[in-house]
Amino acid sequence: MSPRIRVVIAKPGLDGHDRGARVIARALRDAGMEVIYTGLRQTPEQIVSAALQEDADVIGLSILSGAHMHICPRVMALLAEQGLHDVLVVVGGIIPDVDIPKLREIGVRGIFLPGTPMQEIVDFIREHARTRVGAA
Repeated sequence: MSPRIRVVIAKPGLDGHDRGARVIARALRDAGMEVIYTGLRQTPEQIVSAALQEDADVIGLSILSGAHMHICPRVMALLAEQGLHDVLVVVGGIIPDVDIPKLREIGVRGIFLPGTPMQEIVDFIREHARTRVGAA
C-alpha cells in the first residue's frame, strides 16, 4: 500500500471565510489523503512551519481576499529557504486571470477557481504530489 498524500490546507491573511477550505479538506480526506487544516488567519511563516512539521507533500492555500500576490510569493520564498522545493503548492479562490501566469512563474502549480469540480482537484494533487520513496 502506498503512503497517503499529506496535505496542509491553510487560510492565510485576514479573510475569515473558510467554508471553501473546509469543503476541500473534506473532499481530500474522502479521497484518502491525510489533511491537516491549520485554521483561519495564518501567516506564510505559520503555513510553511506547519508543512515542515507535518512533512507535507502539498500545501493548499484558500484565498478569497485578493492578497494572493502578496501571500503566495512569501510562501514560495519560505519553502525555498527551508529546502522544501518538492512540496506541491496549490491555491484556490478568487484569482484574476491576469495573475494566473504570475503565480505559475513563482512555482504555484495548481490554481483552482470557484466552481472547479472536487474530482479535478483530487486528480491534480494525486498526479503532481511528490512521491515518497521508502515511506510506510
